[in-house]
Formats: sequence, structure tokens, C-alpha cells
Amino acid sequence: MNVEELRKLISDIESDSVERTISTTNTDKFGQAICAFANDLPGHNTSGYLIIGVEDDGKVKGIHVTDDLLLNLAAIRTDGNIQPQPSMTVQKVAMEEGDVVVVKVEPSLFPPVKYKGRTWVRIGPRKSVANENDEHILSEKRRSGLVSFDSSPCTGATINDMDLQLFKYYYLPKAMPEDVLEDDKRDVRVKLSSFGFFDIFHDCPTNAGLLFFAKNLRRFIPGAYVQYVRFAGVDRASDIMNEHEFKENLCTVLPELDTFIKTTIANRRPIPVSAAREENVVDYPDWATRELLMNAICHRDYSTNGPIQFYQYENRIEITNHGGLYGRANEANFPNVNDYRNVIVAEAMKVLGFVNRHSRGVLKVQKDLLANENGEAVYNFEYLATVSVRENKSTRAERLIKEAAENGFTIKNGHGVVGMCMNNTKNGQINILKCLKTEGKNADKSKNAQKYVEKSENGHTATVSNLQYDIVRKVYEAIRLNPKVKYSDLQDNLGISESSVKRAISHLKRQGYINPEHSKANGAWQILINEE
Repeated sequence: MNVEELRKLISDIESDSVERTISTTNTDKFGQAICAFANDLPGHNTSGYLIIGVEDDGKVKGIHVTDDLLLNLAAIRTDGNIQPQPSMTVQKVAMEEGDVVVVKVEPSLFPPVKYKGRTWVRIGPRKSVANENDEHILSEKRRSGLVSFDSSPCTGATINDMDLQLFKYYYLPKAMPEDVLEDDKRDVRVKLSSFGFFDIFHDCPTNAGLLFFAKNLRRFIPGAYVQYVRFAGVDRASDIMNEHEFKENLCTVLPELDTFIKTTIANRRPIPVSAAREENVVDYPDWATRELLMNAICHRDYSTNGPIQFYQYENRIEITNHGGLYGRANEANFPNVNDYRNVIVAEAMKVLGFVNRHSRGVLKVQKDLLANENGEAVYNFEYLATVSVRENKSTRAERLIKEAAENGFTIKNGHGVVGMCMNNTKNGQINILKCLKTEGKNADKSKNAQKYVEKSENGHTATVSNLQYDIVRKVYEAIRLNPKVKYSDLQDNLGISESSVKRAISHLKRQGYINPEHSKANGAWQILINEE
């Protein structure tokens, strides 16, 4: 501040932005004034000034400014008496009449600010302790000033870092009625901003905008990915059977995870419990697993660099995400009370159909898991910075196999034993998706008891092992759920080789489940038989 600017301040009457004093030792008076300016009760959003060395009538008296005086004034900010600490500067200004000290105080983003436990405010030229209404106003200002991570601007990014086609043709049609969408001629920045995906003032995407539409998400939010690992045993010391990182933006990853859970994690299969009856079982009900994973994605703390851990063991699944219970939610009231760390992310996931925001997801998960004989999901809040949930493997298949054995029906490797299984043929070919190994008690004596038999197009006989059967079933389910799935996606999501994928596709074509004349290059697989 120069002399001319200072003279303008001291020539005006004392107001709610300026306080003048000639005292150099009244630390309490200084602290109260600084606290009052930081609270900015009138909401001017401009600096407040404590001017030392000027009388109440605006006359410059001048004071002896020492280093100790400047240090003492600066120390008011950090001595612990003012909380939260204000933003302020201390400056000596030399004038003709003498030296003065100007303490410039910025409005706090997080009021109310207290000095020695009291909230001081300035009302015109007078300062006083805040009353109940003043406190309420300041508390509301604090809440409005808090900005969540997902709504904060990512100033290192530009609109060119966003996949605008994904926003226009995937997100907007789900978020807005068709007639409204056709009439909306606003600039794309304004459209993005209306959903919280773009910050107009800083001309850059918000973190939420990058989470959903970034071309290279981990460049800006390194921890925003899901790390899937399949362990062979029951702990992390076991061999790793499969691993994959779901690291694209959420518009891409959420549908991928949905399909991955249905086709790979759930492990849906028929269990024959007698020669005439079978039951479909899953190790993990896909809706429940999906809900647990979507909750982790929705509620995690994206300001950390660690991924969501989606770990599958031989007997359970564990999902761990950074960020403990948030806001009103705590261990005592969970899951009946919910709160949102990422409001924009939660709303966008609701628009896309991956969460419902009815605060009933966890309760329904527990109901579905109990119905599938998994037992309830177990939450661990032991570490305040994370939430972990364990989903145990269903015991239903094990129970059915035991019941079938008690009824004299042999089941090996989760399937009933079969001989040549020629009753389920079509044009001389075995339908391996329907062929249940059920051809009598003597079938298990055959050396081919563990195999299906399929006649190929040229009349030769081929065998299909239990493992191949499972692969064909999983490939079929993946194609049925997503006809546009690629060979590479099938390999990655199912954890099988390219040759295994091609063999499964050949089986499905020969059996008439997908169009044998169709090539994936044409855009999508054509399903001829749709079995849910």
C-alpha cells in the first residue's frame, strides 16, 4: 500500500472495513479487530484494515515502529488465539506526519473465525461479539465456501483433455429429455458446467468432469482406477491367477465392470441335482457385487493416489477404497444414514444408472447375499482412512452337490457325470450349453465320462472338456450381454488366451448360437439363440 492509498482510507469515516488506533500494546484489541475483519459479516468480500498510528478522527499521529512491534502483530496470526488462522499481511508505511503500521486482513473462506474462543464481528464502525444469528450466518457462509474435490477445478487440464463426443452422445441423452436436448443450443462449456463438469471461471474441467470424460484420466487423477486381482488361495501370499486395471474414465469403466462382474465374477452355472432337475447357481450374485463396487467408486476419496482394490480370493471377494465414512455417516448409524463425499460423481452415476441414491443399496445387498447363501457382507472400519467390505463365496453349490450325492447322483467338478450325452443333439451335434452330464450311474465308468462329445461339420468327432465347457459358457454370456464385445476384451475380462476365445466362438457358431456367417469386423455379434 502506498501513501496515497493509505490517505484515502484514513480520510474516510471509520467503517466495517477500517479500524484506527494509536495503541501499540493492546494485543487483545488487535486480535479482536483481525478476527472481525476475517469474519466479514456484511459479506463485502473485500479486505479489512487495522491502521495503527492514526487517531479516531483520521489524524496521523505517527508511532515509533520497531521490529518487535511488527513481529508481535504478525504473530497474532499464528499464536493459536485466532482459529482458523486468517490470511493477513503487516506493513510499515512512512508518512510525512510519522510512521504507521497497516495490517491487511482477507475475508476467511471458513468462518466463523474466533479469537480466544469468541466470534468477533464488525457492524459499521463498531465491533462486538457475534450473537446467535450472526453465528448462523457465518456458518452458512462456511458451508457454501467448502468445495469438494470432485467439484474443484483442475487447472492443469483444458477442455481438449475431455472426450466431448462421450459427453454429447453417451451422457447427455441419459441426462436430458430428447426434446430439451434438441432445443439446447448452448456452448458445450456451458452444458458441461450445468452438470458440474466444467469451471467457467477458470476455463477448465472440474475433477468430476475428468473422472467421467478424460481422455487420459490417470494423468490428472493418478489413483482413479480399479485394480482387480484374482488370487489362487485365501490370502495375498497366494499365486496370482489373473489381474487387470480398469483405468479409463468412468463412462467407459462402469459398463466394463458391469459386464465383467456378470461374466467373470458371478460364475453362473447349472448344477444337476438329479437326472431330471438342475439348479442355476452363482458364487457371487452379480447385483450385490456390482452394488458394493459401485459404492466404492462413488464414495472413495479421489485426492489420494491409491486405487480401489477389487481382490478375489478362493473363498471371498474384498473391496477396499480410500476414504472413511463421510459427513453424517458413522459406524454407529451405518448403513441407515448416508452422506456424499462426491456429490457430482454420485449424481452422474445415478444418471448413468449405476447407483440409485435411495440409501437402500447396502440393505438390499445383504438381503441378496443371504438369499444366495453367501452370508452378509462384512464391513471393516478399523482404519479411519479406508472402508473395506468382504463378500464370502456362496455355499449353495456345495450344498446342492452334497444333496445330489445323498440321492445317489454323482457330480464331479461341479457337473453331473455323463457318457456320450446324445439326447441333446441337433443335426448330429451336441449342444454343450444345454448338455448336462446326466446319462446314468454307469457313465462315470467310461474313460470319456468327464467330456462332452460334439460332431464337427466334416463329420469328425471332437471332445469338449469341463474346462472348455466353462469357457464356452462364459464367452457366450459375455457376447449376449454385450454384442459389441471385442476379442481382446474377452481375453482380458475372462482371463483366457486368444486361441481359447476362438475355439469357443467356433463352438457357438457350429451350434447356432451366433451367426456362423457373421464376422466381428461388421460391428457386433449376431445372437441367434438368446438364453437368459
